[in-house]
Amino acid sequence: MSDIRDRAIQLYDAFTHEHRDRRALLRQMAALTGSVAAAEFLIAGIAASPAAASITDPNDPALVTSKGSYPIGPGKDMTGYFAAPLGGDHLGAVIVVHENRGLTPHIEDIARRVALAGFSAVAPDFLTDQGGTPADENAARDLIAKLDYDAIISEAVATIGWMKGRPRGNGKVGIIGFCWGGGLVNRVAVAAGEALAAGVAYYGPAPDPAEAVKVYAAMLLHYAGKDARVNATGGPWTDALKAAGKDVEAYVYDGVDHAFNNDTSAERYNEAAAKLAWERTIAFLRAHLDK
Repeated sequence: MSDIRDRAIQLYDAFTHEHRDRRALLRQMAALTGSVAAAEFLIAGIAASPAAASITDPNDPALVTSKGSYPIGPGKDMTGYFAAPLGGDHLGAVIVVHENRGLTPHIEDIARRVALAGFSAVAPDFLTDQGGTPADENAARDLIAKLDYDAIISEAVATIGWMKGRPRGNGKVGIIGFCWGGGLVNRVAVAAGEALAAGVAYYGPAPDPAEAVKVYAAMLLHYAGKDARVNATGGPWTDALKAAGKDVEAYVYDGVDHAFNNDTSAERYNEAAAKLAWERTIAFLRAHLDK
């Protein structure tokens, strides 16, 4: 069964990250599992479930949360989800970057986890210009695949600038992202220069190693041991950051799958790895964003 599960996750990753046809995915899964019904059941377990319960309470009285827009340039706004500790002052700021499903309840939940750790968080919706994240995650993936990546990087850098100037902040900004968002974290670290204090990338595809010299932020990189696609870029990126004298920590979590932090995906989530990675993440952000 573990071989079937591993092969199924590989097929699903090819579907989600290489934009393959869903009917082809279903045929391949059915051939693997023996029936269409079994294939649909396995796909549901691998895919993130929007109905999964949040770890945090959206109405936690210890937090102030909202969803709205913020300015990133003359005449241009972006939608985001905001979370901060009630009464918090002089806080480091953290941008939470979503996966290729857009700004989902799961990412909003992560923003609240960041806030409960003592930071001011914003989770931008990078599909704002497309009308916002749709409820259908396949539609969201299709939209994200068509985005102008350079424009998205510029929006993220502008968000850093906006967060640095927010009242009750301490002027330090970090960024954390997952999957597609993890890849964006690496590229924003290249583009943002000294404006970014810290970056945390969960299983994010890495840029050309030659770009490492442009990074100023301290970097924390989390990789899944079974994620050959991303790890093929992660190793050279880590090595290049170290060779360039950058402040970088990188961890590989053996035996776990891509997206192991996503607790809304029954087949991918690994509680032990997710807990350890999160503890490292919060300690890292505190070290680089707290004064």
